[in-house]
Amino acid sequence: MSMYSRKDIDDTLDALNKGRVILYPTDTIWGLGCDAGNHKAIERIYKIKQRSDSKSMLVLLDNENMLRQYVKEVPDIAWELIEVSDKPLTIIYPGAKNIARNLVAEDGSIGIRIVKDAFCSELIRRFRKPLVSTSANISGSPPPANFDMIEDEIKEAADHIVLYRQDDLQPSSASSIIKLAPNGEFTIVRK
Repeated sequence: MSMYSRKDIDDTLDALNKGRVILYPTDTIWGLGCDAGNHKAIERIYKIKQRSDSKSMLVLLDNENMLRQYVKEVPDIAWELIEVSDKPLTIIYPGAKNIARNLVAEDGSIGIRIVKDAFCSELIRRFRKPLVSTSANISGSPPPANFDMIEDEIKEAADHIVLYRQDDLQPSSASSIIKLAPNGEFTIVRK
């Protein structure tokens, strides 16, 4: 299945609108996701992953114009990093806002990635809200490189599983991560 179906998107949107947890292909690896404003759904993801909620998860947006809605002040360097990045890039911004508290790190930061993937972009654009994204694995075990590598426990715990790309066996990898300070200084967390 090289192209996703409208029904696949509609069914996924329906699950998200009902506060459910989805298992979906992102612009990097398969992820568990939900509405980034739904505290209860986010709690369920922490439980599924058997992860403490002091380890924050990231959110996906479909375009950089949405950034200002969720970050108090976007350092100028962020726009340049987004523009020059040729692979998926997660940026950890200081000063998260308008996002469920249990998604925000203890220091008030939030990891955000602007997706260029067609499926995720359309899903977020139609959902009109940011999506939570965290690797589809139990905390501590390796992230799955493709759908077949996702543990059954994770598949069973998700409320909705996206059909698109289940048969894609191309190994995928996680994004690069950069953490920004309010003054624009940054550190590379993961290359």
